[in-house]
Formats: sequence, structure tokens, C-alpha cells
Amino acid sequence: MLRSKIKSFILRTVFYIGSLNLACGENISEPQLDVMVENAMTTFNVPGVAVGIIKNGAIQHLKGYGVREIGKNTPIETDTLYAIASNSKAFTAAGLAILVDDGVVDWDDKVIDYIANFRLMDPWVTREFTIRDLLTHRSGMGLGAGDLMFWPTTEVSREEIIHNVRHLKMVSGFRTKYAYDNLLYVVAGEVIAAASGISYEDFIQTRILEPLGMESGCYADLTQLDDQDNIAEPHVEVYGKLQKASRLQELGEPMVIAAAGGIQCSASALMTWLNMHLNDGGRIMSKQQHDEMWTPQTILPVSDQDHKWHNTNFAAYGLGFRLQDFHGYKMTSHTGGLLGMVTYIVMIPKEDLGIVVLTNQENGSAMQAIMKNVLQKYLETGDVDWISRLSEIRNNQLASAQNQITAESANADTKSLLPVEDYMGIFRDPWFGNVTIEKKDGTLYFTAAKSRKLRGKMFPFKFNTFKVIWDDRSFNADAYAMFSTDFEGKVSGLKMNAISPLTDFSYDFHDLDFAKVNN
Repeated sequence: MLRSKIKSFILRTVFYIGSLNLACGENISEPQLDVMVENAMTTFNVPGVAVGIIKNGAIQHLKGYGVREIGKNTPIETDTLYAIASNSKAFTAAGLAILVDDGVVDWDDKVIDYIANFRLMDPWVTREFTIRDLLTHRSGMGLGAGDLMFWPTTEVSREEIIHNVRHLKMVSGFRTKYAYDNLLYVVAGEVIAAASGISYEDFIQTRILEPLGMESGCYADLTQLDDQDNIAEPHVEVYGKLQKASRLQELGEPMVIAAAGGIQCSASALMTWLNMHLNDGGRIMSKQQHDEMWTPQTILPVSDQDHKWHNTNFAAYGLGFRLQDFHGYKMTSHTGGLLGMVTYIVMIPKEDLGIVVLTNQENGSAMQAIMKNVLQKYLETGDVDWISRLSEIRNNQLASAQNQITAESANADTKSLLPVEDYMGIFRDPWFGNVTIEKKDGTLYFTAAKSRKLRGKMFPFKFNTFKVIWDDRSFNADAYAMFSTDFEGKVSGLKMNAISPLTDFSYDFHDLDFAKVNN
């Protein structure tokens, strides 16, 4: 442990000295950055932010702002740990790149050669599915398919996730369309475990974090965090008021989706991570495999907005990273989001520039505004007030969503077609498991067996459709529940959909198809 602390101190000292030497070449001053971050925090109601900027191998800025938890005076520091969410995916891809260098696996090896129980709905796709396919969001399944197995909370194991993937419907052709997923990165983590003979967490620890000197600032195994207190807490806005949110899994518990989105890191440690990537893989992988991570694998659509704002003409997903042109520069990036926390990593290889923005509030506009403002300073691409622009867009989105919900509610009927008792029972979905619909205090009540906090009251909305209002208001994901009937008029099934168009895609209620099991 002493040796690891010494290594970490040496790395930080080298970066610090480098930052002093390059101070005169900074593209943004510390006071400018302070004003920008604090304005974003105020505008978007974010309690705590950490920002790190590294250029030409030297840290130019590394600073924490605000507090780890509202109501407490515990400041965000450069070593404060954040859940980096889907920025974990690059660690998983890097782990596989190391195993390719070792000659243990190949990117195009079949997944079933490592995990015999792996199945998709289509048998042919199952046979052809490669390690590369696990990382590139082109499986044919829908956006966020199956995420409710772990989101917003879970009691599902990795083995159950791997087994249940076979029940998720294919909505497009194999390798024909991009649709972001999380579950297949969980599978990728188990490929690492199967191929290396040690757990995913131990592999990331011993083959990435320790060689880079990051082990005191990055954790794949959250059971190691029992005695850590320098950790940012997640927050959400509920009815305009900021509150602390629940974690997907409590600190100290094994993180089921570590390989997809469960790693915790500090801004300080991520400076080392970015420096490694900007140096073609550094000491942990070959340039050849690092180039493979940054090679386009799946074409992404380019929005009119990105084309207009950033002159973006192409976008693709590599292995654990998104790739695009940005004002003529190649940009490598990724975002990450868990309930109450969002993070953003960007690298501009030509400029040897890396930027990290970590926030402990789920409103992504703050991190986007900070990142866009920093980038336009370093790349000299304009002078847009991104905080104001994104605030206006966010307000318009909220107003539009509210108008849609209001319009739908205008035709609501507070009386259901059938007696309330007819809707009660146990309903089963092949991959999500059982939910119980029962009556509590005269109202129907929804309880999921495998998602410990997905429970709430149900109120008649229209015909056989009810609104499910979750007890945990931090979810911001109330849903419609539409019951179906058989030819005899008896309730036989249940389907769901999110009420608000702004509901996070990981609440994939639309993928559920319940059948009543106790008629």
C-alpha cells in the first residue's frame, strides 16, 4: 500500500511541475474557469463539480467546486470519488485490449467460446456474436434494452443478466444499426473474467489501475469503499427542489454492472487515465490495440444541431469511446450517467488535450456547458455562452414535456373499466421477473420482485390504463401501465410506457411484456 501511495505521489508531482512550466501557455485562466463552473452550478442547480484539464502531458487545471452532499460542508476535492457511470466502458475495452496483446483473446473471437450460457433471441446471431460486438452497440436489440434489470436498483446477479439477455427482442438487423446498450458490457466483463481466470474487478485493479498508479483514486470493486468518506453523493431535482438520490447499489456492495458503469474515480486519477490514452496506450497496451479502440466500428447518426454547432460531419462508436469530427479536430469522448450523477470525458488527440468534468446532479446540461466552454477556449472555435444556450434549450424541453403530459391528462378518466380487484395478481415478464399488483389503502400498488425500490401507487388514467407513481420521487420516471384482457374479458397481461418524453432511456418500460400468472 505504501508503494502505491508513493507511485501516486510521484505521478501527481510530475503533473504538478509540468503544469507550473506550462502555465504561461494556458488557454483559460483559473479565475475564468472558476466563474464559468460556478455559473453553470448555479444555473443548473448542481451541488458539486470537479474539473481536470491536461495538455501536452501536464495538468493545467485540476479543481473541485461546491459540496459532496447538500446540507453538509464537505467540499468537492480533486481526490473526491465520483461514479463515472458509462465512462467505465473504456476501462472494460482497455482490459480486453490488454488480453488481445497477451494473445489470450482476439477481438473477433466468439462470445460463446468464453461464456457457454450466452444466448441472444436469434440463434444465428448468438453463434456469430463476437467480443467486438459486445462493445459496439450493434447487436440488433433496442436502446437500453433490459436496463431495468439493474436500473434504478437491482437484486439481479450477473449470471441472471447473461441468462436473461436471450429474452430481449431484436428490433433491427444484426450489425446494421446503432442502439446504445449496457448489458452487453456486463457480458464483456465476464469474458475478461473467463479469459483471465480472475474477476473483472481484480483484472482492472492489477492490469490497469496499479500499473498506472491509479489504485488510490479509482475503484472497480466498490466493496473496497467501506472506509472511504471522500465520495460525492448523487442528487436530483424533484419539483424544482434539489435532494439526495438513492444509489444503484450501496457503497460496499458488489456492483453488478461494474463493467458497464460501476467504476468510481476521482478527477485527479482520471488525469492519469487521459494521459495514458493521449500517449497511445502508455505502459498498459500496445499502440496497435489502442488504435483499435479509437477506430470507428459502428456508424452513428449526426444531428442537425451538432452539424450546425460544431461542423460535425461524421460520428462513430469505437471500442468504449465515441468518435467524431469537432470543428475539424478528431474528438474522442464519452459521457456517463447514473441516477443523480453525470460525467464527461473528452480528448482532442491532435492538441494533446484531455478534459474531465464530473458532476453530482443528473442534469447533464451543466457538464455539457462546462465542456463546450472549455473546448471553445482551447480550440478557439467561437465565443458562445453555452450556459445560457443550454439553459434555454433545457427550459424549452421541460415546458414541452409538461405540455404533452397535460394534454394527455386532459382526457383522463378517474374510473377504471373493471373493478379494481380484477387487476390484482402476479404478472411475469421473461427477463424482468415478477411484479405484484395488490390493493393497499384502497389503491392498487405495484411492487417489483427484483428491483427493490421500483414500487408505487397506481391510479386509473383511461380505460384499462393506470398511472404508476413511484414512491421514490427521485426517479423522475412515472409510467403508464396498460392492462390487457382475454376473450372472456379477464385481465391477462400488462404493458408499460414512460409518461414523460424526458424519462431516462434506461427505464425501458416499453420492453416489458407481462403475462398474468395466477388467473
